[in-house]
Formats: sequence, C-alpha cells, structure tokens
Amino acid sequence: MRKPNFGDEFKHDAVARITERGYRVAEVPQRLGVSQYSLFAWKRQIGSQLSGDAGKDAEIRQLKGELARVIEERDILKKRPRLRQGGLPSSALTISSIR
Repeated sequence: MRKPNFGDEFKHDAVARITERGYRVAEVPQRLGVSQYSLFAWKRQIGSQLSGDAGKDAEIRQLKGELARVIEERDILKKRPRLRQGGLPSSALTISSIR
C-alpha cells in the first residue's frame, strides 16, 4: 500500500488546529484521517521552520502570564471592603472621631 502524500497547506492547517485553534490532539488526526505520529512530526517540522517566531512566542507567553497575574491582583483588590474618607472602615468611626 502506498503512503499518502499530504501537501504543505494541509500540514500547516492540521498543526494550526492544535496550536492556534485549541483543538484536542486526539481529535484532529481522527477528523483528518492521519496518524498522531504524522501530526506530531509535522508539528516538529513546521516548528523548526518557524524558529524565528520562537522569540515572539516566548514573549507572548511571558506577557500572558504577567497579564493573568495583574488580573488576579485586580480581582483581589476589588473584593476588599471599601474604606471611608479617613482610611478607616465604617465600623471604626466613632462620635469622637467626627468632632
């Protein structure tokens, strides 16, 4: 039996389904009729061709991590009880502090 010959566009699309579109790895080979081995080989091949983008990818991953951290900090600050003008919580205000 002869081995099928897939074009470069097909290979790029298959790899993009995993890396960019978020499809599960087990799902893509079944839908496209290829083996997981072929898919991973194409991913390695295409990854080595695009090695110039590796620096950009690393920076994007770093920035996404930093963004997630900042969002988490913001959400924590949103949950804090609000303070009144004097910097004291409302329960700490007394009549003597108002005079």
